[in-house]
Amino acid sequence: MRIALASDHAGFELKEHVKAQLAAAGHDIVDVGPETDDSVDYPTFAAPAARLVADGNADRGVLVCGSGVGVSIVANKVPGIRAVNAHDVEEAQLARQHNDVNVVTLSGRRIDGQQADAIVAAFLSEDFEGGRHSRRVAAIEDLP
Repeated sequence: MRIALASDHAGFELKEHVKAQLAAAGHDIVDVGPETDDSVDYPTFAAPAARLVADGNADRGVLVCGSGVGVSIVANKVPGIRAVNAHDVEEAQLARQHNDVNVVTLSGRRIDGQQADAIVAAFLSEDFEGGRHSRRVAAIEDLP
């Protein structure tokens, strides 16, 4: 699977951890940045990563900032993106199953590497259930 990754300075360390784990699992990684933990603005990196997913140039996206909230807001501004700020495995599973999310966001300050590994694994392995959920996702896509 081709995965777009991005963070800000507060999420840099966790992004690097996730990148290593995904690469070890054989995924193709597109790291939008940043390349260091120097202070940066999260929209600079989150928006291009989300666009990669929306444009079909990446299958999924993983974005990390201090809380996960800022990058989630940015990603959800990109048409075609459905991002969840997941704090645990169940949220990631349900977001995939019921909401067909294509981007997961993480808190670099509250999620450790082991938790991130489990959340990202659930996000990548779960399928969208369709059915009644398809109608709801379509209604979201139809919003102006």
